[in-house]
Amino acid sequence: MSAGVEVRVDGLSKSFGRSNIWSDVTLTLPPGEVSVLLGPSGTGKSVFLKSLIGLLKPERGSIVIHDTDLVRCTESKLYEIRKLFGVLFQDGALFGSMNLFDNIAFPLREHTKKGEKEIRDIVMEKMTMVGLVGDEMKLPGEISGGMRKRAGLARALVLDPEIILFDEPDSGLDPVRTAYLNQLIVDLNAQTDSTFLIVTHDINTAQTLPDNIGLLYRKHLAMFGPREVLLTSEEPVVSQFLNGRREGPIGMSEEKDSEQAAREMQEAGDLAGLPPLKPQLQPSPGVGERPAVGRRRARVRDMMHTLPESAQRAIRESMTSEGSGDESPGGPRRGRHGMDDAPTEQFRR
Repeated sequence: MSAGVEVRVDGLSKSFGRSNIWSDVTLTLPPGEVSVLLGPSGTGKSVFLKSLIGLLKPERGSIVIHDTDLVRCTESKLYEIRKLFGVLFQDGALFGSMNLFDNIAFPLREHTKKGEKEIRDIVMEKMTMVGLVGDEMKLPGEISGGMRKRAGLARALVLDPEIILFDEPDSGLDPVRTAYLNQLIVDLNAQTDSTFLIVTHDINTAQTLPDNIGLLYRKHLAMFGPREVLLTSEEPVVSQFLNGRREGPIGMSEEKDSEQAAREMQEAGDLAGLPPLKPQLQPSPGVGERPAVGRRRARVRDMMHTLPESAQRAIRESMTSEGSGDESPGGPRRGRHGMDDAPTEQFRR
């Protein structure tokens, strides 16, 4: 597997006709780390993913990977850079007429000149990683939604991507299977050291899975940085989103006007505050530590003085628990299970 790569996004803006989706989005995805992008529905999170892989062309800004700007490079160069990406779409995006083996083998047959024996070895390796060995001949219509997600993930892995994008991987899954999928994502990150970016609405995923969190809101990136920054932020939009409350600046279809939002927050009174900081999900026993952990620790130490005091406190507590002999910075490790059929950068405003 290839190690992850840094993705630098600077001043990115995207519109459809006269409708602006978001403007001046700037962030850096650190190599090998897991980042999550949050935001109310309709804020353009999926548009951002499509822009990252060159399916949509932003009007302004740059996306730099391996010193290549995807916004300005040639079509042939963009085609080559796209091979660095693996993408898990919301529904798995499997071909209904192909069995799981052929679905997962498709990118290898389409983009490489590998022989069928080598293709079979790679496909079976990836199916083993996602827990689908024995299901090779099943059609997508014969399996559960959780299994389709895992098959889509295996297909995203077959070209050994340096960057993996997840477009709402929890959509259509119940909380138990979402928890299993999250554990699988952490384990895969430990095994691949690829750079992960996850778009999600799931609050528990945002609280437990990532190293970094970003929030798209009011047509711009409201914040992006280490997970502790957003999860300890007292910003009203963050508090409303993480608590899943009606009161706050986020409305049903569009942002509320400032007077209504202020009135609701005043009426909410003692509802203010954030849920307790949950421990970060760790790899299953036997998988080993994620290679990005040490790099992240050094990176966050270097930027500590730039972060809000509440985030600094949370980071210090995490590092203290690491030094106390706990197995992980976030607490105890959790076991690996199958998803279906049990037991079988700097803070920005």
